[in-house]
Amino acid sequence: MECLDMTKVEEILKAYPQNETSLIMVLQDIHDTFHYLPCDALKKVAQELQVPFSKVFSVTTFYKAFSLNPKGKKIIRVCLGTACHIRGGSEIIQEFERQLGILRSQTTQNQEFTLETVNCVGACAMAPVVVVNEEYHRSVTTIKVKDILKGEKNED
Repeated sequence: MECLDMTKVEEILKAYPQNETSLIMVLQDIHDTFHYLPCDALKKVAQELQVPFSKVFSVTTFYKAFSLNPKGKKIIRVCLGTACHIRGGSEIIQEFERQLGILRSQTTQNQEFTLETVNCVGACAMAPVVVVNEEYHRSVTTIKVKDILKGEKNED
């Protein structure tokens, strides 16, 4: 595992007032930078903002947007809500797992993709739906999975 670049954390901290009101914004910026919240960064945040580590940890585990484990640059969310499930959501997640070589809730070794399932993305008329970062893919089939991944890899 690579060493955490604390200079990035320190730069983020300098951009905000050094008190508890900055906590969530600082955590968001750290998460955006590292694609997760490293423990060493959380300790530094607690120290610099003078917030108990237990509170920092509590905030990070309360919000689903935060992860304590490394996430990929691209988060693939496969909807398994009722409409998506009925139209093949389970087969779509299995196809992503097969093509990426990971299971749901895992990240590829190269840190490129994280595969997740969600209960509903609120786009039932487009079911089944896959969301890659903020881009929605509608009427997805197992055959379209390869094209979605190819398109995401070509964006790099």
